[in-house]
Amino acid sequence: KQWYQRRVRGLHAAAAAACRGSVTSGGEGPWGNAVMAKENTRSCNDVCGATDYGKCDADIAIQGMAGKAQNYDQGLGHYYNYGCETPGNTNVLFDEVKAADDAILEGIKSNYGGYFRFCCCRHI
Repeated sequence: KQWYQRRVRGLHAAAAAACRGSVTSGGEGPWGNAVMAKENTRSCNDVCGATDYGKCDADIAIQGMAGKAQNYDQGLGHYYNYGCETPGNTNVLFDEVKAADDAILEGIKSNYGGYFRFCCCRHI
């Protein structure tokens, strides 16, 4: 159980890093910014707008590969930035809340490639 929590925490930390890297300003104001799970049928403008972090900076999808890097031309992960305005890819398996608990463990072995989507939200 603890190893599972560490894996989920790593996914969320990676999402936070991807969010930070997706905006030139890094966010604004005296508050921390937030990563929210992306609901597959809603835009990140809608997801962020329903929270105290009402401004969307990005809609990201990330995937990390398992195992240690073996060389310098090996892909270790993938990412997308869909933009804040539309739901983008509506595959329910990209939705962490709706996906099965073991979906995070399946990664690239699964039929959807192991991506999860997140909204990068800024406090307004």
